[in-house]
Parts: sequence; C-alpha cells; structure tokens
Amino acid sequence: MVTTDPVTANANLETLLDQARAGSAEAFCAVGEALEGRLFRQAVALCRSEDLAEDLVAETLVEAWRSLARYDGSCRFTTWLYAILLHRFQKAVRSARCRPTSASAIPASAESESLGLPPSTDASPPGPDEVMDRRENEVRWRTAIAALPEAHQQVILLRFYEDASLAEIAAALGIALGTVKSRLHHALEKLRREPSVLNLLRESRES
Repeated sequence: MVTTDPVTANANLETLLDQARAGSAEAFCAVGEALEGRLFRQAVALCRSEDLAEDLVAETLVEAWRSLARYDGSCRFTTWLYAILLHRFQKAVRSARCRPTSASAIPASAESESLGLPPSTDASPPGPDEVMDRRENEVRWRTAIAALPEAHQQVILLRFYEDASLAEIAAALGIALGTVKSRLHHALEKLRREPSVLNLLRESRES
C-alpha cells in the first residue's frame, strides 16, 4: 500500500491552496476533497446528523471558495474552515434545521471528535463502563457548551476542539486578540459551574 508522508501531504495541500487563491477552481476542489472527510467528522460531532453534516460541509466549502480572497494565511486553513463550519452550524440551529438529539445517536466514528478529546493510547477496546463514562461526558460537554452564547461557543470550540492558538482564533473570526481573550475568559468562567466539563477541557488542551 502506498502511503503519503504527512509533511509531503501538507506541502501538496499548501501548493494546491496557493493555486486556488490564484483563482484555480480545480485546485480548490482538490483541497476540498482532501479535507472533506475531516470536515464531515467535525460537522457530525456538532450537529449529530449525518444528513445535515453533509449539507454543512457543502455549504462550508462553497462559502470558503467565495471568500477565499479573505484568507491571508494568518491561521491554519483548517482552522479558518472550522470557523466557517461553526458559523454554518449556528445558523442551522437558529433556523431549526438542527435540533438537539440524544448523545446515543452520535455515530461511533464521531465519538472521539465530538468529545474533543485525544484518542486513547490503550489498544484494547473500551469496556462497558468506559463507554458509559464517555457518553455521560458527552452529555455534560454538549449541555454546557450549548448553554453558552454563540460567540463564546466559537472560541471554546476553536480553542479546545480545533486546538487553535488565540492568535489563530482572532484571525479566523476576524476579531481582535483582546476580544478572543475576553470571550474565552468569560466562557470558561461559565463552564466552571460544571467542574467535570472544565476538567475535560483541561485534559484535552494539556494532552
């Protein structure tokens, strides 16, 4: 089986992105094909619906192509895409296209992404107790995040889910660095009302 070195893959992606920014629709399609799997997992983790996730990914890529001239490289392209995905998701929530569902409806393939936690290094499959704990953590995570204002949701998810730096968040959202710091501070203050959720955030950031 032929495998591509991650460094080579990233270099190829950067080359395609440069071509796309120069106006090549074909190059942007190639970028989209390379990243749509990641975007789809992120979308499923957000909306818990594979059908809606497909729509969100398509909308995200269309919006990214239309606004590509605004991407200046000051944050990772994947972070910029995720910010667009969050915007499309929040718009879907406001229009009632996305409704809360049971955590048990999340596809197994999206479980680790939806938690925002690093994958387990244990090669053995999780036991029933561990699966139940992860599901309970998912419910606490989703409930706490959903209770935040949209602006606070954005910085929390970009920081702890996308692992973006504060400067990258500012660039992706088009806001001042001080605004990012303020929103993150207030969001974490609210999440401290749920200590178990804050512990999840800390673990995901420090791992």
